[in-house]
Amino acid sequence: MSALATYQAAPDPDTSAASRPWQETAAMLQKHRDATLAAVRPALCDPPAQLPLNVASLAEQLLPSDVKAITESAPEVLLAQLASQKLTATAVTNAFLHRASLAQKLTNCVTELLPERALARAKELDEYIKTHGKPIGPLHGLPISVKEHIPMAGLKTNAGFIAWAENESPQAPILDILWAAGAVFHVRTTQPQTLMHLETSNNIYGVTVNPFNRQLTAGGSSGGEGALIGTRGSCLGVGTDIGGSIRSPAANNGLYGFKPTGCRLPDGGLLATMKGQEQVIPAIGPLSTSLEGIKIFSKVVLDAKPWLKQPHLVSMPWRDDQEWLPKLPNGGKKLKVGVLYDDGVVKPHPPVLRALKEVTEKLEKIEGVELVEWKPYKHDLAWDIISSIYFCDGGIEETAAIEASGEPWRPLSKFIIKDNPQVPTQPYSIKDVWRLTAQREQYRAEYAEAWNRTATGPDGEGMVDVILCPVGPGTAPPLDQARWWGYTSQWNLLNYPAVVFPVTQADPALDAKDASYQPRNERDEFNHKLYEPETYRDAPVSLQLVGRIFEDEKVIEALDYITQRTGLPFADALKAKAE
Repeated sequence: MSALATYQAAPDPDTSAASRPWQETAAMLQKHRDATLAAVRPALCDPPAQLPLNVASLAEQLLPSDVKAITESAPEVLLAQLASQKLTATAVTNAFLHRASLAQKLTNCVTELLPERALARAKELDEYIKTHGKPIGPLHGLPISVKEHIPMAGLKTNAGFIAWAENESPQAPILDILWAAGAVFHVRTTQPQTLMHLETSNNIYGVTVNPFNRQLTAGGSSGGEGALIGTRGSCLGVGTDIGGSIRSPAANNGLYGFKPTGCRLPDGGLLATMKGQEQVIPAIGPLSTSLEGIKIFSKVVLDAKPWLKQPHLVSMPWRDDQEWLPKLPNGGKKLKVGVLYDDGVVKPHPPVLRALKEVTEKLEKIEGVELVEWKPYKHDLAWDIISSIYFCDGGIEETAAIEASGEPWRPLSKFIIKDNPQVPTQPYSIKDVWRLTAQREQYRAEYAEAWNRTATGPDGEGMVDVILCPVGPGTAPPLDQARWWGYTSQWNLLNYPAVVFPVTQADPALDAKDASYQPRNERDEFNHKLYEPETYRDAPVSLQLVGRIFEDEKVIEALDYITQRTGLPFADALKAKAE
């Protein structure tokens, strides 16, 4: 494809969508989605009409054993079996098409399945490996799910707006790379109106819910990916993140999710409003059922040298051949972890604090691992800055895209644009943008200096390697209540890489409410009042590991080491269940 296609502005509203009631457009797109589900053969048994709150285990009852075995395998396991021809791409693709179909019925996470093109691709790959005796590339035959606003060749892309229903954009460059590596695209997934929610709800498909507790959100804006992979309708998917949109759904669904440093992975060609803004650098990255899946994805994409076609990307390969943590004589590694228990603005709920306690207690017992408390540096100011520069145009493009069709504003769209005191009533002047950008840079410099002060010796010796912190002020919140982004957007403002990982599950017996707590501000009070232990039963509890800019590989290596040495409880539980 032409490199110029990756820099196109947002489309004009579709005139046909604007000329009919928005409900008709939504019904049309839902009908198309349902037809793609019906095309999967053989047809699956429907789930019960009355679904339980936790639907994560329904696959045990509704799917054949071979489908369960394939879809509950980690991506690295499937790739090895595909490369050795123990499994065919056709068998693996069929299995994930069936499980994705079930995931849609349980969580409402799919915009369309792609059975015809996915199976044609799988057949092509099976013929290739049979003829040549080797896989076509490192992702040979692996089904990969894709967030809908990442355009795919020959398909329409709406990005959650009714008015964009008929838009067709050139395929995003990152999909070209994954395709060339042998991937099979089998499903596209939901996102919210505006792409600026930490949950997934729009007027086209409705609300995407959490498979572990359907009263809670799957997260956003890559929430379709989160719910789909959480129910094992995919084992590796592509999301985007400008304020937590990969990490929130990964955390809410007990997955691994990676927001790389901006300008590393190719983010061109995405359909969204405000194309061309540079005040908050967006990132594209993976969600997976395994940490190894995160590594494989990152290496494959960067091995393709995407900076040759997208010159704003940094010319930096995936540096997995480098040892980021010093080795100890006993075979361990030296690692200094800053632990952020609370950002000083909104106190996390009891399940999150328990997860931090469990992980830190295990880390304290590992020789070579040093823990220090990380004191938050003006995280309230960070939110003021980033929420001011998200919508430098005063929200004009978002508003136009919503109102062109007459569709209503979703509650969280209204919250982040209309009710956000940091959004200007008129577009910022150039002088305003310069002032805010300078404020952003000043904050970045001050935060870097705060990190530098953790060193105990010259030349940075003894400096904190990574920060361990919450992903949000609670587990997955109830629908329409995800209102504090600070635990994720903080790192977008700083452009730091961050990886999310599962730890445990919320348990009312262990996570009692602190009735004596006195909230420190309105945001804290709102979050505190949300917490009732039974509301969050079974919700995955995840944490986040953060590194300095362009130390993406160090963050992954640190998590890999922590995982090996601690055996994270929830990850073990998922593994035992799959076996």
